Amino acid sequence: MAGWVTYMASPTYRRRLRANLSQALGSTPRGVLRAAVAEAGRQALELPWVLIRPRREVLAQVVDVQGQEWVGRARAAGRGLLFLTPHLGCFEITAQYLAQQAPITVLYRPPRKEALRPVIEGGRTKGMMRIAPADLSGVRKLVQALRKGEAVGMLPDQVPSQGEGQWAPFFGRPAWTMTLAARLSEVKNTETLCIWAQRLPHGAGYCIRIAPPEVPLGGSLVERVIRINQEMERMIHACPAQYLWGYNRYKRPSGVDRPGDGVEAV
Repeated sequence: MAGWVTYMASPTYRRRLRANLSQALGSTPRGVLRAAVAEAGRQALELPWVLIRPRREVLAQVVDVQGQEWVGRARAAGRGLLFLTPHLGCFEITAQYLAQQAPITVLYRPPRKEALRPVIEGGRTKGMMRIAPADLSGVRKLVQALRKGEAVGMLPDQVPSQGEGQWAPFFGRPAWTMTLAARLSEVKNTETLCIWAQRLPHGAGYCIRIAPPEVPLGGSLVERVIRINQEMERMIHACPAQYLWGYNRYKRPSGVDRPGDGVEAV
């Protein structure tokens, strides 16, 4: 109900959701559209629950984990771990799950509403989870964590500010994409893993899925950025209904020139 209220009340949100979904899938399948609207509502309402409830209660909802062996192998080899997840499924619960095993530092942008800051920061510093602000000091924390053989988590489909990204294809359309994830993947002795938590039907909990990129990250910074976007697309295609299609992924940050292809942001 929350998803449908938002969808019907905001023409801008409705238009953006439909446009982004069509851009990715080539059309707007009615079944996927309806599911995406509903899942967006579920995502909005599960967020405070994940952040506020006791960690043990939250993690009890993780009923299945696929790919944990990739984490074990990397840690046994003493490697730093870079976890990448799109705005797909319950992305908040992935870091909490990882933080029960070993320290993890997550990239963090403070909320615009100051009143929400204590709630969000408190929810994101449970167990062995730490936060790093999206500035130079935060980048240093992320690099230091990887060099110590710890884990770092971030959402690389988040639109960065001027000077922090480059234009790269995302579902066939230029999107201003962060370069930080690609730069961190170059830190010596770091392994990159993709992770996302699928929301199971009827409140049955979550299934966390972990896997390395289908094609190992390598090459220049530009090539790594493009490859990371491709990995985000691959995960989203696995469960398109649970991606946050209403997010303004194709916006142009202030001071950033558009690519010379005539494409306008939604």
